[in-house]
Amino acid sequence: MPLPSPKELQRQLPLSAALHDRVEAQRHQIRDILEGRDDRLLVVVGPCSVHDPDAAMEYARRLAKLADQVRDRLLLVMRVYVEKPRTTVGWKGMAYDPDLNGQSDIRRGLELSRGLMRDIVDLGLPVATELLQPMIAPYLDDLLAWVAIGARTTESQLHRELASGLKAAVGFKNATNGDLQVALDAMQSAAHPHEHFAIGGDGRPVMKQTQGNDMTHVVLRGGHGGPNYDVDSVAAARKAIVGGGFAPRLMVDCSHANARKDHRRQSEVMLEVLAQRENGDSALIGVMLESHIHEGKQPLVPGKLRYGVSVTDACIGWETTEHLLNLAAERLAKA
Repeated sequence: MPLPSPKELQRQLPLSAALHDRVEAQRHQIRDILEGRDDRLLVVVGPCSVHDPDAAMEYARRLAKLADQVRDRLLLVMRVYVEKPRTTVGWKGMAYDPDLNGQSDIRRGLELSRGLMRDIVDLGLPVATELLQPMIAPYLDDLLAWVAIGARTTESQLHRELASGLKAAVGFKNATNGDLQVALDAMQSAAHPHEHFAIGGDGRPVMKQTQGNDMTHVVLRGGHGGPNYDVDSVAAARKAIVGGGFAPRLMVDCSHANARKDHRRQSEVMLEVLAQRENGDSALIGVMLESHIHEGKQPLVPGKLRYGVSVTDACIGWETTEHLLNLAAERLAKA
C-alpha cells in the first residue's frame, strides 16, 4: 500500500501559523518546568492508547476544562498514544490499524492520528505520544510537546538518534528490568548531534543531521524487581542522574510496574509523589497517569466495544482522574 509522504499529509492536514505558535509555546512551558523556572507539576495524562477519536475528543474537552482550572499548579499534557509496543503480538495502535480489524489501513491511521492531534492542540492542550516507529515521527512531530521513549526502546540507537532531532522534550523510561543506566545513556546520546538515516519530508530516504536535544529526562516506571517511586528509589535515581552529569529531573509513571499492573494503584503512586514534592523534592518534575472516560479495559472485539474504555492497559476513570488532579493542585498550592 503506497503511503503519503510526510509533506503530503501535512498539506492535507496543515498546522496553521497560530497552532504552530501554540505548540512552540507549549514546548517552552515544558522546558521551563524541566529547567526549574516554573515549579508547576508536569502531568502527562490520558488513555493508555487511543482507538476511538470521538471518545478521545470527549476526554480532551474534559481535560482542557480541567487544565484551565488547575493551571496555577499543574501543566496538563494529554497522552495521545497512536502506537503501542507489543510483547509478542497484538493490536499495534490507531496509526497502524484504525479500524481494529487487522486490515492495517496505515494511510487512514496516519490521517486519523494527525487529525486528532491537531484537533486536541486546537483545544489548547499540549500533546504527548510515544514514538515507537521512527518512520512515523515526521508525520506527527510538529504537533508534539512531549515524547516518550519506552522501556523497550530506550536502549535503541535508532530512538536515541530520533530523540536528538526532536524539538519536543523527551522522557526516557528505565528498562523493564528496572535498570536506570540505559536511560542515562540514552540522554547522553540524545544530547549530542547525530547523522543518521531518516525519511525526508518528500518520503525519500535522507541522511539527517541533528543538533542534539538537551530537553530530556528520566521516567521511573518500575521494573521486574518492583516499584521505584519510593523515597529511597527516587534518591538513588537522583544521585545517579547527577553523577552522570545531568540536571536532576524525574517523572514518575504511576502505572506499569509502579502500580504492580493494577490501574487502581495509580492513585497510591500519585499521592506518594505529591508527598515527596510537599517535602521539598523539586527533582520530581512530573507524573504520568493512564486514564480514560471509564475505568478498566475491555477485549478488542469490533462491533462490541464500550465507549470510552481502554482496549490496551486498564485505566482509571474520569472521576478518579479529576479528583486526583484537583487534589494535587490543592496540595501543591499549600506546599
